[in-house]
Amino acid sequence: MTTLTHAATDSATMLRRNLRHALRYPSLSIAGMMTPIFIMMLFVGVFGNALGEGVGGPAKGDYITYVAPGIILMAVASGCLTTSVSVSLDMTEGIVDRFRTMAIARVSLLTGHVVGSMIQTVISTAAVIGVAVAMGFRTDGSLLDWLAAIGLLVLLMFALTWVAVALGLLAKTPEGASNSPLIIQFLPFVGSAIVPPESMPAGVRWFAEYQPFTPIIETLRGLLVGTPDAQDAVVSVAWCAGLAAGGYVLSKVLFDRKAPR
Repeated sequence: MTTLTHAATDSATMLRRNLRHALRYPSLSIAGMMTPIFIMMLFVGVFGNALGEGVGGPAKGDYITYVAPGIILMAVASGCLTTSVSVSLDMTEGIVDRFRTMAIARVSLLTGHVVGSMIQTVISTAAVIGVAVAMGFRTDGSLLDWLAAIGLLVLLMFALTWVAVALGLLAKTPEGASNSPLIIQFLPFVGSAIVPPESMPAGVRWFAEYQPFTPIIETLRGLLVGTPDAQDAVVSVAWCAGLAAGGYVLSKVLFDRKAPR
């Protein structure tokens, strides 16, 4: 068996382990899925008419077209919490020390967490999209636009999952790991997810326009409504690639330091 095959087999084993944990203890996964759904119900169902006027439309139907892409992105960001806590639990409960005594590829533990988290996040994101459609969200995007939107969401999932792995490794306790991803979940609110940055005070507007989630939200919104912007798309992919690379490198360094050979 080659090294690559060995690593792939061990990663698949760790993936099954993480998915079984998720099925056995589903509370974090359910919370990650329900939070963006409740946010959509609140902002569309309660504030939709008032906020719709602020984004250029007279009713909830206009506002959900604006807000749904941002909340779909929040569903992706919510997956960070589960990943961070799961990694921290493994690092603090001694299971990693047991794995070190076995002939297991070192990369497989983190790979299992990343792939398992992405599978759970895909399910949560699909549920949020289904709720958005049920509440009146409609799209003018073509099949190609939807494929590009899905590709962008998967790329963002991959990037944020590696960031969450790094946060889980940085945390000293699982409780700390449950708090550290909150900034990731909060950032879309201080972007263009709920209201346009143009409606914000000057300082907040500057931050909203230049933080990483705003171009990603704008790209996703453009793809789903059939008006994609190439410049936003390039910036979005650059942010995702940078976050993925930074999260991976930091995760590898921290894992090697905490679980030496």
